[in-house]
Amino acid sequence: MSPRFSEPVRVLRARSLALVAYGEIGSSLIFALGIVAIYAVGATPWVLLAVGLLVLVVTLAYAEGAAAMPEAGGAATFVRRAFSDLPGFVTGWVLFLDYLVVIALAALFVPTYIGTALGYDGLAERPWDVVVGILVILLLAAVRRARRVRLYVVAVVMAAVALLTQLVLSVLGIALVLSSDALALEFDLGSTPSWTSLALALSLATLAYTGLETVTNFAAEVREPGRTMPRSLFLGIGAVVVVNVAVSAIGISAYPARPDAAAPDGVSSALGTDWLHAPLVGIARAIGDELGGGADVFVGVVGVSNALVLITIIATAMAGAERLAYSMARYDMLPHVFARPERGSSPTPAATLAAAVIAPALIVVANVVGDGARFLAGLYSFGVLIAMTAAQIAVVRLRVAEPDLERPFRVPGNVRVRGALIPVVCVLGAALTFALWVASLFTHGAASIAGPVWLALGAVVYLLSRRAGGESLFGRATPAVPDLVPYEPNVHRRILVPLKMGEIGEEVLATAIRYAEENGAEVRVLHVLRVPLSMPLDAALGEREAGALGDIADAREIAAEHGVEVDARVVRARSISEAIVAEAADSGAGLVILGSAPRWRTQSRFFSPTVDEVLRRAPCEVMVVTFPDGVLDEPEGA
Repeated sequence: MSPRFSEPVRVLRARSLALVAYGEIGSSLIFALGIVAIYAVGATPWVLLAVGLLVLVVTLAYAEGAAAMPEAGGAATFVRRAFSDLPGFVTGWVLFLDYLVVIALAALFVPTYIGTALGYDGLAERPWDVVVGILVILLLAAVRRARRVRLYVVAVVMAAVALLTQLVLSVLGIALVLSSDALALEFDLGSTPSWTSLALALSLATLAYTGLETVTNFAAEVREPGRTMPRSLFLGIGAVVVVNVAVSAIGISAYPARPDAAAPDGVSSALGTDWLHAPLVGIARAIGDELGGGADVFVGVVGVSNALVLITIIATAMAGAERLAYSMARYDMLPHVFARPERGSSPTPAATLAAAVIAPALIVVANVVGDGARFLAGLYSFGVLIAMTAAQIAVVRLRVAEPDLERPFRVPGNVRVRGALIPVVCVLGAALTFALWVASLFTHGAASIAGPVWLALGAVVYLLSRRAGGESLFGRATPAVPDLVPYEPNVHRRILVPLKMGEIGEEVLATAIRYAEENGAEVRVLHVLRVPLSMPLDAALGEREAGALGDIADAREIAAEHGVEVDARVVRARSISEAIVAEAADSGAGLVILGSAPRWRTQSRFFSPTVDEVLRRAPCEVMVVTFPDGVLDEPEGA
């Protein structure tokens, strides 16, 4: 049977990935800035700078791991490869929690950004922020289940919106609002902020750099991951660090520290109080006050555009959770239902449903606990610091366990220990992220309880999954390999797909997309309208012609979702096979991919007459996708 659409295709280039990296990681400042400012206050720019530099160090490990193992799963894949399935599951399980937390946080901030920017104050207050946030999650989950969304296009567009918005805020803010005092070390470390608040702020600042795992998951879809992934990650995250520091400095200049008996250390910034749930709108308001005319319009544009970016964050986080769940389920670390996408669809129904249930539940729990966004931020840092530490340790471990593993990119700065080249920065980075995680356990209150509860729940899920798959708890599961027939790569430059949409048609198109990606080939889709001899060749065919155009549109939409462009056409002919053979010759196709329904085997022949004729006369190679009896049987073959 042909590959499912759940398998990604390599379509992303360096510029697109760098922009996606910025959008995925930099856009998290939309909800992280106010949370960090609660505890860091005047030190917020420096805290974001310090954590940003640490994330760049961690990125070195992710770049090496993703280039050497370009598949979905991120840190969970690195750890499973370096150790075994159990540590890989723990890493993946906390990352799954982080995806859900990001979905919940982004959804919780959508109504506050819209309400604060447009003057609908009720949306920014309880319970409507919770209600609207949950509705946004459910709506996006329904959209992902109901139709194929061109997520790549949306992600790139919204990344550009996030970049443009933050650049505008940075340029105008530096010109109109920024004070030199904002970057001066005029805070008293150990007092304001206290050491406890500083430790909490540092761990919470990881929330300003969410998306590293999501971007790493694109390794399976990147052209030349060995070069593209490291370059794009460093470019994207480097830009994020610079913009985060600039925007936070502008925010602290606009809303400097002030005495506040209710604040953790007796001082607060309006970024962490009045503008906690819409900090960039607060900065826009400060800039607008300096601009004078058009301030309300400027604030409204910033608020609405950031709300749209937040919605995109939810969608991409759902996609990341689905990919991670699929990767884990293939190795019996989650129930197999998470590795079963619906036919012709990339998301797994189980993963989408899990996100649609658990993320709203997290919003409700955060609302009940009372800390809201702070609770969710603490829960995120609990998981991401485990994953970051594990990823770096895994890269070090693989240097020892698999020294001959092909590594298109290597972390620089190595020392030889017992014959193995050990990356010093990974060892240092792992120590720092682990220290932050330990500090977070003593400063995050309710989150430090919810995190271990999530791990305990994961232990049950893992035990049941391993038993169902017949695997040992501490061993390594081996997933089924779908590509059983080897073929010579880079041979077929153009693939012709005679198309008739339906279950078989979608499977054939999936095969063509996969082969086109792996061979760097073009895809030409052909829909043949057979005209009987009793009718003129140009006779009006009404519904048949409309249906053919609809099938072509569906094919283009399916391919576009995976970043593949197709050249599609509808032709009229007396014989379908003759039209296919002629098109193969005229287009210079190197491969024709056909589908054949199993019903033909009940009629004393293996293939349909059309397939048989194309096999005999085609001027190029022909691949026939067939199915067992009773599977995907259709009225007609190819």
